[in-house]
Amino acid sequence: MVAKMFEELENKIVFVVGSFQGIGKAVAATFLKEKATVIAADIAYENKDLEEQSEKLYAVNVDVSNEQQVRKTFAQLEEKGLVPDILVHVAGISTMDYFSESKSEDFQRNWEINTKGFYLTAKYYTKFLKTKKRKGKIIVVDSQAGKNGYRAMSAYVASKHAVLGLVKTLALEVAKDSINVNAVCPGIIETEMKHRERIEGGKIRGLTPEEVQAEDNSQVPLGRTGTPQDVANVVLFLGSHLSDYMTGQAINVTGGMTMN
Repeated sequence: MVAKMFEELENKIVFVVGSFQGIGKAVAATFLKEKATVIAADIAYENKDLEEQSEKLYAVNVDVSNEQQVRKTFAQLEEKGLVPDILVHVAGISTMDYFSESKSEDFQRNWEINTKGFYLTAKYYTKFLKTKKRKGKIIVVDSQAGKNGYRAMSAYVASKHAVLGLVKTLALEVAKDSINVNAVCPGIIETEMKHRERIEGGKIRGLTPEEVQAEDNSQVPLGRTGTPQDVANVVLFLGSHLSDYMTGQAINVTGGMTMN
């Protein structure tokens, strides 16, 4: 009988932060399909306390920018004896405006959710693993905006560049603890956030959402924009034994748009 490639995930616990929709939802579903136990966290969930939804699924409401809430979530994991083997941080937001017209509160909100949010979840997760003397994997869904500049997205771009800096630094610090830290950098992915960006960005640039979408399609060498599952597949790889010798990396999932 041929062994399944990811059969080791059946005994793993995966903490997916930002799992209610889009890429995060696909990531959670992908690990559940591999029979992993998934702890789904998102600000959109109603239950403030960690609740078991089914045999392999837990859910909890968490605002990743709120340190008290992040700390409380890890305390609840401790109480229930749940030690995640893998942290997948997907939670993020974007705002659209030209740099000179942008609002400082939008810049701050991008920083709070995208950068500080990852900082807090990764910080408390590594502390948790070290206390338990356990190895683990940290995967953050960043963006090709963490490597490139994009018009009308200065706050988002800055926050995503900063996340990659945290990935590289943390990877160096926890390598001795057998904790791998990597990022996935998606390109144009068909999510609710991307659809909103086409409306808002098109309005700023004097284009219809359809015109923006046509422009998006024309920029991808592989000829199509991505799906949440395209990203989830790479996250699955990074969560598996196949990536054990990788850390501090930022993998592009862009259909060829970004090649570095």
